[in-house]
Amino acid sequence: MSSVTVDATTPYEVRVEPALDLAGTVSATLSPGTAVILTDSDVGPLHAPSAEEALRSAGWVVLNTVTVPTGEASKSLSVYEEVVRSLARAGLPRSGTLFALGGGVVGDLGGFVASSYMRGIDFVQLPTSLLAMVDSSVGGKVGLDLPEGKNLIGAFLQPRLVAANLDWLETLPPREVSQGLAEVVKMGLLAGGKFFEDLSRLEAARSGEVETLQALILHSVRYKAAIVAEDEREAGLRAVLNYGHTIGHGLEAAAGYDLPHGEAVAAGMLSAARLGSERFGTDLLPTHEDLLRSAGLPLEVPTVDVETVLAAMGRDKKRRNSDRPGEYRFVLLRDVGRPERDVPVGIAEARHAIGAVLAN
Repeated sequence: MSSVTVDATTPYEVRVEPALDLAGTVSATLSPGTAVILTDSDVGPLHAPSAEEALRSAGWVVLNTVTVPTGEASKSLSVYEEVVRSLARAGLPRSGTLFALGGGVVGDLGGFVASSYMRGIDFVQLPTSLLAMVDSSVGGKVGLDLPEGKNLIGAFLQPRLVAANLDWLETLPPREVSQGLAEVVKMGLLAGGKFFEDLSRLEAARSGEVETLQALILHSVRYKAAIVAEDEREAGLRAVLNYGHTIGHGLEAAAGYDLPHGEAVAAGMLSAARLGSERFGTDLLPTHEDLLRSAGLPLEVPTVDVETVLAAMGRDKKRRNSDRPGEYRFVLLRDVGRPERDVPVGIAEARHAIGAVLAN
């Protein structure tokens, strides 16, 4: 099987294939209509012309291809305004569809645009990065960053379709492949079982072995889809998917979003493994380190100000009114496949865990 159905309020298919027939895949889900493609300055020249051609061959009227600068800085209010105004100038109607062709930034930005333009239009994810294929394109969480923190503006908008062409991964530099494998490691540790066992194939995935990449992507999508089906709007269980992200997002904010997401999450998982060992007595740190090395990820990140990380964590969107000052809410592992959410961690513990992953 090369697809997974996400059983959300409006179910949708995630199709993952090499040499994917984009025209046929889109036509199987959506009737042809009016569309705009959103992409970035790296992906656009590589893949936008063929995507536009495929849509037109399926009967779509593509009004425009909107290109934003590559990088996390495009998940901003200013770029959001530019994109929304571009859709208005192009004349995209409320019955139109926005196709997000790119990585996680384009998907998050595009989804938030689609959720708010004319109070909501159809949205299709065309993820071109491994990180987007395994995680951000699935589940319907979309949004923007603020200088004060990551994803502090957002919405839930499930796509009508996710179509991932594995051939698109051939244009990724090795570091970008490793960014995606960080999320694969995360979900394999959370899921356990056969998924965790298949993390032994990380090095083959890094080398571009298509069957291995497809298997690990589908493992990730199936696991995330099962979580989303139980908790679509992150009221409880879905919080386990934030493993490694509490400190990871804080590190990203403290680094001015110059730290790649996968490397920040890898560092966040190492911090969480240390906290989990102290809390539950199960030392999973060597397991984490071995997996992250196999994924080509560093075990340390460049030094940032720890107090800035803590401040960003204090503004995290997952905090609740009941959280005490100086206390943070973590997902930790009792063991592989046994995540525990809503574990309170004090400021001194958090400060120590952050310091342990900063380069000297």
